[in-house]
Amino acid sequence: MALAAVFMAGASAASAQEPPQASPYYQFRGRNAAMTAVQPAWMGPLIQGDSRLSQSLRLSFANSYTSAGTQTTNYGNGHTLSVIEGNRVQFNLMVPAYVQNNSASMKDGFGDAMVEAKYRIASGNAQHGNYALTAMLTESLPTGSYRNGSPSAVYYPTLAAGKMWGRFDVQTTLGGSMPTGKIWGQGRSVDWNTTAQVLVGSHLWVDGEDNATYNFGGPDDGMTENFLTPAAFYVIRRKAWKPTHAIFVLGGGMQIATSRFHTCNHNLIPELRMLF
Repeated sequence: MALAAVFMAGASAASAQEPPQASPYYQFRGRNAAMTAVQPAWMGPLIQGDSRLSQSLRLSFANSYTSAGTQTTNYGNGHTLSVIEGNRVQFNLMVPAYVQNNSASMKDGFGDAMVEAKYRIASGNAQHGNYALTAMLTESLPTGSYRNGSPSAVYYPTLAAGKMWGRFDVQTTLGGSMPTGKIWGQGRSVDWNTTAQVLVGSHLWVDGEDNATYNFGGPDDGMTENFLTPAAFYVIRRKAWKPTHAIFVLGGGMQIATSRFHTCNHNLIPELRMLF
């Protein structure tokens, strides 16, 4: 697998940077807290990628309707486990989601497994510019059953950036899909996402995302798909919080189609995050 070598290199770099006197448990549980010294403190968006590094477990669910009005339910929604290695690299493992199509023409089944590597190019906390710039590479493996995944492996290179001013921030990603085969059946795409976000009080984040996809080749050649996604997140953590304590985030939003062409609409996405 292409990302396996990246994972091994990141793990080796992390081992060299971790202090020898710290226990493995302290090193693992203190990684999120350590990253606050080198990156902003915004909330990761609901759909687009986060240009910060974070260590978390995400349980997500999505319920949408196709252009024909058929309900599609996705249990997993492309999120699972994220682990930080050192202070530059993060790895994400996305186990196959289970897709319920509610359609006589499409069987229910599991989607594709995905792995992702993120590299923090540059960033600063509130005292050092409050910004982040990160490169990402995701690989999707064709593990889906009954046409619930891609017909070939797909790479998704992405560049993510963000800037924060006090309680307000703007984040954006630019990337695309690069299938390794069967281009005629799936095509390629360029994806551009932008999120504007504000912290309300001490626990509540609200934001709006714009998600745009430009399709090239395949059955949707020349079509542009755009969504607006209002979302909110509520942060839960104990009063006497320590770096080894987990933080829970309850979040959710709805992806609403704003383009004439769209493959789905009114995509309701609730999720639970645990940052550890």
